[in-house]
Amino acid sequence: MSYTTAGQMPTDSRRAVRHSVGMATARALIVQPGQLGHFHVVVRCVQQLFLCGRCRVSGNNNDHRRGWIETRFLELGELFAVSVHSYAVMSNHLHLVVTVDPEAIAEWSDWEVAKRGALLQRRAGESEGQRMARALVWRDQPERIEKLRAKLGSLSEYMKALNEFIAKKANRESGRKGNFWDDRFKCQRLEDEGALLSAMVYVDLNPIRAKLAEDLPGSDHTSAQRRLRQMQSDRRQLSAPLVAVAGPTKRRLLDLTQAAYLELVDQTGRQLHPGKRGWISVATPPVLKTLGINQRQWLTQVKGIESRYWRAVGSVDSLVRLAEQLGQQWVRGLVGAKALQRMR
Repeated sequence: MSYTTAGQMPTDSRRAVRHSVGMATARALIVQPGQLGHFHVVVRCVQQLFLCGRCRVSGNNNDHRRGWIETRFLELGELFAVSVHSYAVMSNHLHLVVTVDPEAIAEWSDWEVAKRGALLQRRAGESEGQRMARALVWRDQPERIEKLRAKLGSLSEYMKALNEFIAKKANRESGRKGNFWDDRFKCQRLEDEGALLSAMVYVDLNPIRAKLAEDLPGSDHTSAQRRLRQMQSDRRQLSAPLVAVAGPTKRRLLDLTQAAYLELVDQTGRQLHPGKRGWISVATPPVLKTLGINQRQWLTQVKGIESRYWRAVGSVDSLVRLAEQLGQQWVRGLVGAKALQRMR
């Protein structure tokens, strides 16, 4: 798999980053427009309230909103150049592992961009014919098409389209006004195959780690459950390559089948919780051998996706390269990556 990293920054920008408080890495530097990137995204309900589950204050059960969220980002996969590889919709937050792929947008004609933009910005009461007529007008407006291409290839615009839709729908349902989500989403750049795979597994195991499910089939509103159901309805999916569950990126990012990925998720979950029935042996799965990761390193990295790293996840070499590209001497998480490297 080929990873495209951020381009070299202008000298003034690098200097500004070096002198930022605490050497923090701004999200705008991690998610750069026009660059292929893989990311772990987390967005939380305001004040971490259980707005998609049973509210501890009112006692209301809003679990059905998890279905809203899942449906919405599957819909957005038909519009944006953002592909979803792994997801878990929880009661008070959402995890996504995504790829932003500018190459997909480059293949879209002006007409395709106009149609997607008109559907994204659809108006209340507008018929399909009216929307198509609007798209026809936009197709012949180069400046508008250029702006739409930028929007449809933006992770921030994708999250805005997801979050605002759900917030408005929840407010209509409750008859209230106010914020539904925290103002900003958390984003980690996934710098290599090991980082991408461990983030995907971490996300799919979220309900089990939170003790909301006992196994993958019972992990509601997760990509693991969705993949399992697809395989149950179509046995050919067992040997099908692991691709995104939503979005335009159909390239094979990891050399795994659907079944092999789910087996890895299951094995990892059982080894993180060895008291569970059917605990797996310590034999290292083939994909980890290919990536040069042993069992101890793998389990440590999966558990530490959010706690050991900050704006980026990856090997020592990949994080050092990222720091150089950002004009920094280091990125937070490098110490953890070095400790992981020593686990031989």
